[in-house]
Amino acid sequence: MTLSWTQIMRLGLVQMALGAIVVLTTSTLNRLMVVEFALPAVLPGVLVGLHYGIQMSRPKWGFMSDNGANRTKWIIGGMIVLAIGGFSAALGVTLFAINFWAALALSFLAYTFIGLGVGASGTSLLALLATATAPQRRAAAATITWLMMIFGIAITAGLAGYFIAPYSPERLLVVVAVVVTLAVILAILAIGRIESRVTAAAPQPTMSFRDGLTEIWAEQKTRNFTIFVFLSMNAYFMQELILEPFAGLVFNFTPGQSTSLSGAQNGGVFFGMLIVGIVATGLKIGSLRSWVVAGCLGSCAVLGIISLMGTGALNAPLVPVVVALGVFNGMFAVAAIGAMMALASQGRSGRAGTRMGIWGAAQAIAAGFGGLTGALAVDIMRSIMADGPAFGAVFAFEATIFFAAALMAMRIMEIQKAPEAAMIPGE
Repeated sequence: MTLSWTQIMRLGLVQMALGAIVVLTTSTLNRLMVVEFALPAVLPGVLVGLHYGIQMSRPKWGFMSDNGANRTKWIIGGMIVLAIGGFSAALGVTLFAINFWAALALSFLAYTFIGLGVGASGTSLLALLATATAPQRRAAAATITWLMMIFGIAITAGLAGYFIAPYSPERLLVVVAVVVTLAVILAILAIGRIESRVTAAAPQPTMSFRDGLTEIWAEQKTRNFTIFVFLSMNAYFMQELILEPFAGLVFNFTPGQSTSLSGAQNGGVFFGMLIVGIVATGLKIGSLRSWVVAGCLGSCAVLGIISLMGTGALNAPLVPVVVALGVFNGMFAVAAIGAMMALASQGRSGRAGTRMGIWGAAQAIAAGFGGLTGALAVDIMRSIMADGPAFGAVFAFEATIFFAAALMAMRIMEIQKAPEAAMIPGE
């Protein structure tokens, strides 16, 4: 037996629970460090970079799972570790007002747990989906679970922003405790005994992990696409740690308002993915390459607008512009992931998982490096100019990277009709 539609939706709930915890650590907590506690933006950048760096282990998790590990065990165990890390990260933030070094030590430990939890749970969940889903349902299954994760991120950010206001350390800890507890319970109930009720593809005999990576890296298409993933995901994640502090410092948003802003942006991402899913997949309009390029160029244009708003050269409401950024980000992401899935099946047979592992690792590096670079650049620019122009300069640089990614996509990507598949990227 393979996964039924109901079981696919249940696995989507697991992915949604995972995203609900991660969004608190990458949006709300980093804003509190920078604005409420006046810490340098590079600090949350380092912490989030740490959790992405640990996710470099994703290819190994997938390799272990493919060779017979109990995936349900890794999914549930990873969710529990992630929940512990999420709550510990919130506790660490509240301790900065009491003991800086104790708070810093706890924060590093917490984000290590977050990286391990996301890597173990997320990779094992994808492995279960890939091996237990009927071939004709794989694209739809991946799209469903991805959109459910985005939905969970958007809802959690919006509700957390509402309940955190007015901000207090006690209220923050209560909200985070409720979110992580409900997320773990939802994941356990959703996955149930799905794995034992389906017959996943039998593990294939493989060469050593090192030899497998060496063989696939010899493929030119794989190398080129790895570079594209790294470049584009740098641009995608560069604003992750600076958008909420930008809203707080330049537009005087409260913690609740800036957290809700993150929810609005992710709502835009959700809508952008729906656009590509309906127009490209359903109506068969446009190639994967054209949607990737459109998403990159649209993101470039909106970031240019935000940059002008930061310098004061343009007066516009922030929320609608950030939603527009989310829409183009979503268009780019789902089309790029569809291209990733199409390329993963090319080249040497039986190595699709290895290719996805390489690109997942490139994404993890880019996510951590991009977030850290954005935060460090803001700190440097704020030391030499006012907050608005400083943030504006960094957003302009991010726009330039998106433009370069669009040019590279036009050069290296073949024209293929859109999503035969959309896959879920790393969190």
